[in-house]
Amino acid sequence: MGSLMSKQFATAAQNVSQIIKGRKRKYDEDDSESSQDEHSLDTTLNTPKRKKLLSTTQYIYQALYKESRSSDISVRALGKTFELHKIYLCQSPYFSSMFSGNWRESDDDFVAIEITDPNITIKSLDIVFGSLYQDEVVLEPLEIVGILATAAVFQLEGLIEKCAEVMCETTNSETAVNYYETACSYGVHSVKKVAFEWLLTNFMGFYSKSSKRLSGIDVDLMTALASSPNLCVMQTEFSLYIILRSWMFLKLFPEYTPPEKTDGSKEVVPNQQPDHSTYFAKRESDVPFLNTREGKQFEKAFRALRLRNLLNHYVDIRVLKQDKIIPIQWLYEPVFEQWVYMLHIDHSLDKGPTKDVDESIFYETCMRCGRILQEEDFQKWRWTGFNFGLDLVLIIDARTLSIKRHHRTENERLLSLQVKRQFLIKITLISLNDQRQIKHSQTTDIKSLSLDKNEEVHLLHMDTELTYPLLISANILVVTPPQTPKTDSNTTTQASREILPQPGRSTPTVKQS
Repeated sequence: MGSLMSKQFATAAQNVSQIIKGRKRKYDEDDSESSQDEHSLDTTLNTPKRKKLLSTTQYIYQALYKESRSSDISVRALGKTFELHKIYLCQSPYFSSMFSGNWRESDDDFVAIEITDPNITIKSLDIVFGSLYQDEVVLEPLEIVGILATAAVFQLEGLIEKCAEVMCETTNSETAVNYYETACSYGVHSVKKVAFEWLLTNFMGFYSKSSKRLSGIDVDLMTALASSPNLCVMQTEFSLYIILRSWMFLKLFPEYTPPEKTDGSKEVVPNQQPDHSTYFAKRESDVPFLNTREGKQFEKAFRALRLRNLLNHYVDIRVLKQDKIIPIQWLYEPVFEQWVYMLHIDHSLDKGPTKDVDESIFYETCMRCGRILQEEDFQKWRWTGFNFGLDLVLIIDARTLSIKRHHRTENERLLSLQVKRQFLIKITLISLNDQRQIKHSQTTDIKSLSLDKNEEVHLLHMDTELTYPLLISANILVVTPPQTPKTDSNTTTQASREILPQPGRSTPTVKQS
């Protein structure tokens, strides 16, 4: 009996244990799910949800500027009255000084501003006044000059900086000259630098093809471009002379329109306009045009030409004489220099410039030349013209640029017989983006080279970032220049006056010892 009771008790205890264990497992599972739900809810409730409301700045702009609520000052300019607030206008030093101190306007609720700058418009005033009520402003490139001019009047340096950023980003063929002139007017040096560099790169390769753009360049800017050693000269210096001739013609005849191109099947109507390529040569007067009253205004631009580099081909000299633009007296000194250089080389007194040449003198006297390479393949070329018996050929092969002293025996009488010739060269390679801004450039230092006959040397390996079309600009100096500053371009040296023919004389005068 006792044994039976003991077994029943054990069985009941086991059943109770199973029931308890089963319930505990179920509780644990439910508890886990509940815990996950609570965690998810906690995460959801504690995660901020961003919903855009009308910001304080937007409210201020809409209520105070657009709707003119609580305005305490009326500003009239260009015939329009703006209802504004002194507290916001005082962000401008112009208005801050006006409303403080003993100025009459400090207590007035109406101010009339006389605007004389033609660049400032009602739209630019609206944008600039509105910017005082906002923490950001939308600047349209088409309005940027007017906005800059307005910001300059009201001395808003922050807005001027933002205008400068937009102008630097949008400098192109349509804006470069205008941006440059604007930057000069308002003292924005960053824009002036970017616009001028754009023009140095693109002037000869692009502006020469557009009469409208070329005629928009004033004398001072043209002089600065023509005199810069960084000007990317396409072909040679004589190409620059041709562009200056066209530019001067367009300045004299602003209504000139280039004749339309016609195919061979149509009759060409004679053009009654003057021809820019022959106008100066066909003048009845023999007085050089730059010596005339009309031409005097262009003189300093033509003075910027490196005249010695206009005398390297007999055809170029013939054109100079026919055009009757440059006074022949201007050529006396460079002709004399060229002759002296040639004699020194012929007698082996000058083997060419060395690295000791001062950098400023190199940039002042070097030959500027260049070209555009359209496709990536093997190419070699030379810039033609008399080069003191040194025939230099540039070669591009497998993205490597080299230079060779070309010397063929059948041409020896025309070439320098010196075993070694020295010269200085600097090369710049440029790739442009769709706005013709510099996308990537690569340049060498001023290299001092000494080449044997037919010797070829490596100049540089092109960066992978350089893409075609590729602009190549070269500065080359093949004779040793005098290590002294240039003489005044308006006078000739005493030596040239003593040896070369003077105007109106049939024979040269020679100084007696």
